[in-house]
Amino acid sequence: MTADVTDLKSMLIQNDDEFRQLATRHHELEDRLHELSHKPYLSEPEQVEQAQIKKRKLQLKDRMEDIVRRMRAQTGPQTISA
Repeated sequence: MTADVTDLKSMLIQNDDEFRQLATRHHELEDRLHELSHKPYLSEPEQVEQAQIKKRKLQLKDRMEDIVRRMRAQTGPQTISA
Protein backbone atom coordinates (compact mmCIF):
# COMPACT_ATOMS: atom_id res chain seq x y z
CA MET A 1 0.00 0.00 0.00
CA THR A 2 1.38 3.38 -0.94
CA ALA A 3 1.74 6.32 1.42
CA ASP A 4 -0.94 8.18 -0.56
CA VAL A 5 -3.47 5.40 -0.03
CA THR A 6 -2.53 5.14 3.65
CA ASP A 7 -2.96 8.90 4.03
CA LEU A 8 -6.30 8.75 2.22
CA LYS A 9 -7.54 5.95 4.49
CA SER A 10 -6.46 7.92 7.56
CA MET A 11 -8.29 10.97 6.27
CA LEU A 12 -11.40 8.90 5.55
CA ILE A 13 -11.36 7.41 9.05
CA GLN A 14 -11.30 10.92 10.46
CA ASN A 15 -13.83 12.53 8.12
CA ASP A 16 -16.14 9.88 6.65
CA ASP A 17 -18.65 8.32 9.05
CA GLU A 18 -19.40 5.34 6.82
CA PHE A 19 -15.72 4.52 6.27
CA ARG A 20 -15.00 4.88 10.00
CA GLN A 21 -17.88 2.53 10.88
CA LEU A 22 -16.73 0.00 8.29
CA ALA A 23 -13.15 0.15 9.55
CA THR A 24 -14.28 -0.22 13.17
CA ARG A 25 -16.46 -3.23 12.36
CA HIS A 26 -13.66 -4.79 10.28
CA HIS A 27 -11.30 -4.41 13.25
CA GLU A 28 -13.84 -5.95 15.64
CA LEU A 29 -14.25 -8.94 13.34
CA GLU A 30 -10.48 -9.27 13.02
CA ASP A 31 -10.23 -9.37 16.82
CA ARG A 32 -12.86 -12.12 17.04
CA LEU A 33 -11.16 -14.09 14.27
CA HIS A 34 -7.90 -13.79 16.19
CA GLU A 35 -9.61 -15.17 19.32
CA LEU A 36 -10.98 -18.12 17.38
CA SER A 37 -7.65 -18.85 15.71
CA HIS A 38 -5.97 -19.26 19.10
CA LYS A 39 -8.33 -21.99 20.24
CA PRO A 40 -6.91 -25.50 19.95
CA TYR A 41 -10.26 -26.79 18.70
CA LEU A 42 -13.30 -25.09 17.21
CA SER A 43 -16.76 -26.45 17.79
CA GLU A 44 -19.05 -26.71 14.79
CA PRO A 45 -20.84 -23.42 15.65
CA GLU A 46 -17.44 -21.73 16.02
CA GLN A 47 -16.35 -23.08 12.64
CA VAL A 48 -19.51 -21.63 11.09
CA GLU A 49 -18.90 -18.34 12.88
CA GLN A 50 -15.32 -18.26 11.62
CA ALA A 51 -16.45 -18.76 8.02
CA GLN A 52 -19.13 -16.07 8.39
CA ILE A 53 -16.64 -13.64 9.89
CA LYS A 54 -14.22 -14.16 7.01
CA LYS A 55 -16.98 -13.50 4.46
CA ARG A 56 -18.18 -10.40 6.30
CA LYS A 57 -14.65 -9.04 6.60
CA LEU A 58 -14.21 -9.39 2.84
CA GLN A 59 -17.49 -7.57 2.24
CA LEU A 60 -16.41 -4.75 4.52
CA LYS A 61 -12.99 -4.54 2.90
CA ASP A 62 -14.55 -4.43 -0.57
CA ARG A 63 -16.85 -1.58 0.47
CA MET A 64 -13.95 0.30 2.05
CA GLU A 65 -11.89 -0.12 -1.14
CA ASP A 66 -14.84 1.18 -3.18
CA ILE A 67 -14.85 4.31 -1.05
CA VAL A 68 -11.07 4.72 -1.42
CA ARG A 69 -11.33 4.33 -5.21
CA ARG A 70 -14.13 6.89 -5.34
CA MET A 71 -12.09 9.38 -3.32
CA ARG A 72 -8.97 8.80 -5.42
CA ALA A 73 -11.01 9.46 -8.57
CA GLN A 74 -12.37 12.68 -7.07
CA THR A 75 -9.00 13.98 -5.92
CA GLY A 76 -7.30 13.41 -9.26
CA PRO A 77 -4.19 11.64 -10.53
CA GLN A 78 -1.77 13.30 -8.11
CA THR A 79 -2.77 10.83 -5.37
CA ILE A 80 -2.94 7.77 -7.58
CA SER A 81 0.10 5.55 -7.27
CA ALA A 82 0.00 1.79 -7.22
